[in-house]
Amino acid sequence: MSQVRVLGELAVLDDVGPARRGRAYPAAGATSALLLPAAVLLGGLVLWPVLRTMHASVTTDGRWVGASHFRTALAAPGTGAVVGRTVLWALLVPAVVTALGYLLAAASRRSQEGGLVRLILLVPVALPLVVTGVTFRLMYDPDPSRGLATLVATRLTGRPVEDAPQLLGPGMVTVALMSAFVWAWVGLAVLVFRSALDAVPPSLADAVRAYGGTRRHVLWDAQWRPLLLRTTAVVFALVAVGTSRTFDLILVMTPGSVRDEASVLALRIWQTSGGTTTGDGAALGVVWLVAVIGGIMVAALFVRQAWPPPRVEAAPEPTPVAPPRRVFRLLAAGAAIAWLVPLAVLVATSAHGRVDAAARGWWSAPPNGESYRDLVTGTELWRTLGFTLLLATAVTATVLVVALLAAYPLAWLTGPAAQATGLLLLAGSVVPIQVIAGPVNEVLGLVLSSGTAQGLALVHIALGVPFAVLVLRNAFADLPVEQVRDARLGGRRWWHTLRRLARHNLSAVVAVSVLEFVQVWNDLVVGRLFGGPGSSPLGPFLAEQTRSFVSNSGALAASSVLASVLPVVLVVLSRRHLVAGLVSGGVR
Repeated sequence: MSQVRVLGELAVLDDVGPARRGRAYPAAGATSALLLPAAVLLGGLVLWPVLRTMHASVTTDGRWVGASHFRTALAAPGTGAVVGRTVLWALLVPAVVTALGYLLAAASRRSQEGGLVRLILLVPVALPLVVTGVTFRLMYDPDPSRGLATLVATRLTGRPVEDAPQLLGPGMVTVALMSAFVWAWVGLAVLVFRSALDAVPPSLADAVRAYGGTRRHVLWDAQWRPLLLRTTAVVFALVAVGTSRTFDLILVMTPGSVRDEASVLALRIWQTSGGTTTGDGAALGVVWLVAVIGGIMVAALFVRQAWPPPRVEAAPEPTPVAPPRRVFRLLAAGAAIAWLVPLAVLVATSAHGRVDAAARGWWSAPPNGESYRDLVTGTELWRTLGFTLLLATAVTATVLVVALLAAYPLAWLTGPAAQATGLLLLAGSVVPIQVIAGPVNEVLGLVLSSGTAQGLALVHIALGVPFAVLVLRNAFADLPVEQVRDARLGGRRWWHTLRRLARHNLSAVVAVSVLEFVQVWNDLVVGRLFGGPGSSPLGPFLAEQTRSFVSNSGALAASSVLASVLPVVLVVLSRRHLVAGLVSGGVR
């Protein structure tokens, strides 16, 4: 946009051009400045640590050893089982979550109880995985007098109490862990599938039926091929990446005696090298990193589309569609009741004191609120909550600013450059922190010091920036031409344009903010690896209490409830923005 004098009057020449290009794009100098914060963070705390880990996997004290560390690490006792279990998690759990998510999204559409069902299914999404682990460990307690699921299994199998099924025993612990993970993630799949189903025009199904199509043809031609195929791939990829971060769940939910039978690469790498760089740990990390990034890249190519995406004209008001059949509505209602049971167990246990919760089940004695009284009158939990609140707020604000600055110039790239940028951002957002923990600690030792609040915040910022940039970049590029033109005409400088574009992308901004805040609030692994005595956030605080799980179950349940209130409220209130942000931030 330029300003000239015409017949003595000031005239504005609008040269914004297409939405993805034109003078809305900042100048070269401004572009470099905008990208610099994100480049420094990702280069110093993600890219260099990845390269350092790869180097450590093939060297010893700077001397080339080739595949020696890989052979040693993979030949170690139990490593084959760990790798196989990791693959099982990455394939089976996403398949179950995706299938259940679609079925429950379809069953809860256009019915009076559908909104309540989806709300109930959404709550576990916001819970910290530490809290999910605590909840299911309470349910699967090996003593039938305390574990509800163990009691039910004992009654159903007709076994005596002393021979109760061990749901957290060596043979069942992986299944128990998977059930907890499915419970925590199905709500997200339901929301995404519901959004996709609502976007499918009902006229497509009517046209298929008009030509004699059956229910199978309607599903394939009117739903699956137009949109659900890509949605399924996105959901599967999201959950598969999530399964690579089951460290919290395994560490909290499994008793120490069976932890090796439940171990996956996330836990094995932490056990092998912790926060240091070792050859064997680096080799396992490279194997895991290649698998995670390779899988997400395949999914990204599978769901790729033109960039920028084609503009879709506003669809007319959908014609009324009949609600699902009664059997499907009963399925949705039954799922909602089943999803409420673990939450009820956690809340009921939290209402009992230390002695009652340790000696018998929550159903055997009236609640007394002793655990809450002890927590409220104490200072340790409140100090931890206050530190976590400050940490999550500061990290979220910084990530949002850095991501907005970087997303603004990246949004107007086209062709291969845009596709390559998207894939790099996607790869950066799925790098497991255990893989690069040693090199990150080396960087922190140079610029700050390990174990400080500043170092902990810096790691969180670096890990959150790639996904935030990806979501906001896509959201900016999705804006209609008219909104880009209005933003450019209304802003005298690029930062005015950026502020106006951000207001047009409120859903994406809210989604990034809420997701980042909840991620930091719910974190365990980053706090455990990079925190210190004066910088211990909520996740490590709760995990530490699980060392004496039975004797501390009442206070632990009460702490978990209090720790879950804020993320649950945020996710529930912003659920519409979250879905819109995830869709906007999808792989392109």
